[in-house]
Formats: sequence, structure tokens, C-alpha cells
Amino acid sequence: MSIGTIPPGSRPTTSFEDAAVDGHALALNPVARTTLAKWLAMVAKRHFRDLPSIIAVDAVYHSPVEWHPYPGRDLVCLLVRTAAGVFEAFEYQREFGRGDDAMLEFSAHVGDIELKGVHILRFNGAGEIIDIDLIARPAKGVMALGNGVASKAAPQIKAALAAAQVRRVDGDDAIRRI
Repeated sequence: MSIGTIPPGSRPTTSFEDAAVDGHALALNPVARTTLAKWLAMVAKRHFRDLPSIIAVDAVYHSPVEWHPYPGRDLVCLLVRTAAGVFEAFEYQREFGRGDDAMLEFSAHVGDIELKGVHILRFNGAGEIIDIDLIARPAKGVMALGNGVASKAAPQIKAALAAAQVRRVDGDDAIRRI
């Protein structure tokens, strides 16, 4: 085991319901809490068949590998499923949430490279996940993840991006689906 590794089960998990700042509990909206429970169950079982049911049609995925976002439910689901197949020993360590936002800290490895990261999830009013931002370190772990995802799904990702035709419109920084 290398320095900085936390053995599985050695650190207690802190849930978003237990987290507090200055004595005030951080509360996730009830519909978002329901969706988060489904997300956590899917991740724990590594079974993502029902993933589209909790991802919004216009959801966006932000990868640590590429700067551009990946728009649309189908592409978000493809990336989540593929990354889950690349990660090994994936385990959430802590969960935080407030309102329509949740942050899930995790540890995992890709091959012999250990990673530490967070999923930042944003939910819409219906409780669907509208935005997933994956932030991870170290850089060599991020590159291993990117290479693993590319080796499994590069043609599908490229086709989905081409179909979405994402670009900036009229100098607006917002992403538009055309």
C-alpha cells in the first residue's frame, strides 16, 4: 500500500444528512435526496440500467480529461457507465449536500494508479441530475482514466458529440444544442 492510501472501510463515511456547518445541518432537497439514493445504489451495485431515469435530457458531464462539456442524457449515461467500468475499487468516502447540489468524495484506482476525486452533482426541480462534474487527482490517474474510457468508448463518444453539434452561439458562453 502506498503512502496516502486509505484502506477500504477504515474511514467512516459521512453522509450529507450528517454534515453540518456552524451547527446547521446541510439539507438536500427531498427530490434530489431520492435521486441521490438511487445514484448511490447504482454505483454500489455497479449496475446502471436505470441511469437514464435519473439523468435529465439536457444534462451535462464535465470530465477532468477534456475542457469541453459533454451534453445530453445519452452521452452522460455513456460516460458514467464507461468510467464505472474503468475505475477499480471505487468507493465513496464522504457525501455532502445542500439544496440542489451534492458533492461525493471518492477513492479508486485505475490499474496500479490510485485516484482521489469528487463528483459534484446538480439536480433540477424534478430531482433529475442536470450536471455532473468529475474532479480527480493525480494527473497520471486522470490520464489513465481518460485512456481507459477512450479505449472502451471513443467511437461512441465521438459520434455522440458530433450528433449534439455543440458550439458557442453569438459569443454566448452558454452551451447550445443545435
